[in-house]
Amino acid sequence: MAQATRITVEATVNAPVAKVWKVWNTPSDIMQWNTPDPSWHSPSSENDLRVGGKFKNRMEAKDGSFGFDFEGVYDTVALHKEIAYTMGDGRKATTLFTEQNGKTNIETTFDAETENDPEFQKQGWQAILNNFVKYVESTNS
Repeated sequence: MAQATRITVEATVNAPVAKVWKVWNTPSDIMQWNTPDPSWHSPSSENDLRVGGKFKNRMEAKDGSFGFDFEGVYDTVALHKEIAYTMGDGRKATTLFTEQNGKTNIETTFDAETENDPEFQKQGWQAILNNFVKYVESTNS
């Protein structure tokens, strides 16, 4: 089997890591930010944040033309530091959280899938991450 292409996306949130972690992992919040653009939405989210726990986030085009479940099982959960998981198709992803001066850097590295161009995948994941940053910075929770 060919070595998977690894893709990294990152962003800095103007918020402390405790808030970033909470919003990243709370299903009611995930449903608000987990979209690449306004034509998509995330109508459901389940998250059992523990090693061996599962997550499942539904993503759908608002016009109903397409939808899928993004799901996986957690391999690593280190509070306020790292989350790693294996997706349903066996690909892996790791997200690192680093707080500095009240801001939090989020860096996700994931195995690319083979159906879509890696640059397209990077843009999609980066758009979702950028949406997350906007959402966190606009909430007071």
